[in-house]
Amino acid sequence: MRIAIISVPAQRRAIPDYVKALAKGMESMGHRVDVIDAWTEDGFRLPGYEYIAAVAESISLFGGKMPDVLPKILSSGSGLVGKKGAAFLKKTNPLTGKALANLMRTMEHEGVVVNWSDIILSAPHAEILGKRIGA
Repeated sequence: MRIAIISVPAQRRAIPDYVKALAKGMESMGHRVDVIDAWTEDGFRLPGYEYIAAVAESISLFGGKMPDVLPKILSSGSGLVGKKGAAFLKKTNPLTGKALANLMRTMEHEGVVVNWSDIILSAPHAEILGKRIGA
């Protein structure tokens, strides 16, 4: 399966280790995985993938707000309606449930059917989660 992982850290920086570990876990299951940086790339390639996974960090401590680049990259990739997807949130604060709900809501607003969501605790945990896809 062709999988796009959209990396959405709270601020512009290199691809985090836990995103690379998630991709490594998915690749170990035989999938073709591309990591897309939401801060530097656009979403025009997204319709070519069978599965869309967004990995984000909340930018607010209590509100669970997502970075503004997430809706921009998802809306630029027309043709996402009905695509299956996963929402992963890096645990950065105590109120991750609200942030994960906001992430899923943002993805579903653009037509992605979120059939899996989870909270990433660390890079090794992300790799384990990646191995569960398609299993």
